[in-house]
Amino acid sequence: MKSRISALWCSILLIASVLPAGDAQRRPMTADDALNIVQVADAMITPDGQWAFFSKSELDWEKNKWEKKYYIISADGGEAFQYIGKDGGSNFQFSPDGKYMAFSRDQEEKQQIFLMRTHGGEAVRLTEHKTGVSLFKWAKDSRKIFFAADEPRGEKEEKEYKNGDDVFMVDEGPNGQNEGRWNNIWLFDLETKTETKLTTENFIVSHLDAAPDSKTILFTARYENRRNNMNLSEIHILDVENKKIRRLTDNSAPEQDPLWSPDGKQIIFMAPDGNGWPNKNAKIYLMNPETKEYRPVSLQFEGSIQGVFWDSDGKSIYFSGQQGTDTNLFQLDLVSGKCKKLTDYKGTFEVHAMSGDRKRMVYSFGDYKTPVDIYASGVKKFKPVRLTDANPWVREEIALAEMQLIQWQSVNDFRIEGLLHLPPGYKKDRPLPLIVNIHGGPAGSFTNQFRAMYHVYAGLGYAQLSPNVRGSDGYTDELRLGNTIEKNDGVGQGDYRDIISGVDTMIAEGYADKDRLGLRGWSYGGILGGWTITRTNRFKAASLGAGVYDWTSEYGPGFNYDIRLWHIGGTPWDNPEGYRQQSPLSHVKNVTTPTLLLHGMNDTTDTEPQSMTFFTALKDQGKTVRYIRFPREKHVFREPRHQRAQNIEEIRWMQKYIMGTEWATPERPGKKDDSNKEIKEIPK
Repeated sequence: MKSRISALWCSILLIASVLPAGDAQRRPMTADDALNIVQVADAMITPDGQWAFFSKSELDWEKNKWEKKYYIISADGGEAFQYIGKDGGSNFQFSPDGKYMAFSRDQEEKQQIFLMRTHGGEAVRLTEHKTGVSLFKWAKDSRKIFFAADEPRGEKEEKEYKNGDDVFMVDEGPNGQNEGRWNNIWLFDLETKTETKLTTENFIVSHLDAAPDSKTILFTARYENRRNNMNLSEIHILDVENKKIRRLTDNSAPEQDPLWSPDGKQIIFMAPDGNGWPNKNAKIYLMNPETKEYRPVSLQFEGSIQGVFWDSDGKSIYFSGQQGTDTNLFQLDLVSGKCKKLTDYKGTFEVHAMSGDRKRMVYSFGDYKTPVDIYASGVKKFKPVRLTDANPWVREEIALAEMQLIQWQSVNDFRIEGLLHLPPGYKKDRPLPLIVNIHGGPAGSFTNQFRAMYHVYAGLGYAQLSPNVRGSDGYTDELRLGNTIEKNDGVGQGDYRDIISGVDTMIAEGYADKDRLGLRGWSYGGILGGWTITRTNRFKAASLGAGVYDWTSEYGPGFNYDIRLWHIGGTPWDNPEGYRQQSPLSHVKNVTTPTLLLHGMNDTTDTEPQSMTFFTALKDQGKTVRYIRFPREKHVFREPRHQRAQNIEEIRWMQKYIMGTEWATPERPGKKDDSNKEIKEIPK
């Protein structure tokens, strides 16, 4: 007990020593503060630009869940009013005329479409579809809704299914690794309250958009359901009157989000390439649906594109674009191909919706010290109005980390960029213990946005390096391709060198103590982290979540098209040495770093037996390792108590093996219960 109290006081004194005098009343952020961050999302704006809609999610510790409520507020600011009842919903869409909102809600374990007036009132159920509605889109005249729905079983088949005859053939028909159903497209007429089936195909629909005259439907669909074949989904057009389908693409490229132009004569879609599936940032393509000819129109923009909107005149496109660690609003001229940057924020600026005339928008903004909030503004006349202030206590009470954007030259080739988080008030008067964060993907990236746990670790006295290694998105295609076999590199090679050269830079510049290094990563971060500790013994502690450690055994169960196509190449039977050599399990005997493994037991992205295998290999060798399995959790954890356990146990691990202290685990504020119990007996 004495050592725990001493460790706690050491942490408090360390923070007090670096805080400026004016911040003395502020306190370090805790793991419980991280759970208490209120999340705002689902932002929309009415077609007339007058009202904004959003959701707010707050922690209910007793129920072990985040409770989501929905609000509407004037786009000019003011008081927000709760808008939808406790039954909630999803897939919210205002009708083009602005009179109604449609949304999905669960009814008898099936999703159905509900309707309510924009200015409030009771929600009315529209559909009573036998299998439920999977996705839907308003017609531009606001009189119809198009939707996709699963094909039903026959009466006898349904009875036998409910009695337990639920076996299925993997990768046959609509089945993938899990049971699937073909789905088709329907029309719901709001005046007659009738449904009409428009297609009778054996396909799976993933996106819908109605033409301005509502006579044709643009959609993407695939005729098989193998989990690593997303690129086989192609763009189609459906004639609503004669129900004929015309296929527009046949190129094995992963097209996404096709949208009609305002005049119904052109469409845009997103894809990394027009004729295949390379590991590149997605581009915007413009297509003539009559000739099926298309071309890329966003080549002058380097970075990642999301949230695409046609301008009302059809001559330009708006999108949120990430370049480096910042995201801003851009306008792309379709005639000249020129791309104009409309905002210049240091942080993450994402447009969520625009008014019908494209004069108004709602967007979210946050940066490393500011949790996300919702704003409204004019598009070309930018005058922001803050609509939410979800977490004022963060800026008022918390001593937040400081952040620097840094760059360093990696071995032989790329110049790498990363985020360096430092304890509040740090004066660079001594080297600090350093934790390296490794992002997921591989084509993820660290951006200038609020991550609560970074502030928690800063409050404990750590510096943290978050490198955007080769393979990261938001930069150039050249960097994105940097960890592919095309560049004779592959995963765990150049990106590992990027990490180590970044650590060396932090040591050389006096930020990091070479004898107190740790690393943490999730998903690909867990994979590259696992590889890293087989290459070096420099790290004193590692926390690896949801990783893959043996590529051969993950080939069938996992979500790993990129490994086959880009990062290792081929299959385990035609490239067995490649799969073996790039698996951390093959080199596990080299590990000396005390390693904490975490994995959700229902993870189907990176399957849970991967962590069990790596744990067993380390355990059998007598290495210092602990494995925590999380029941019910998938790749991203949902339950607050599990998230707390993940964060608390990771902190304890880092404190013990980097700082050499037994961290005093705090009790969660509020009503006492057994949820504060630690997982005992950290390995010696």
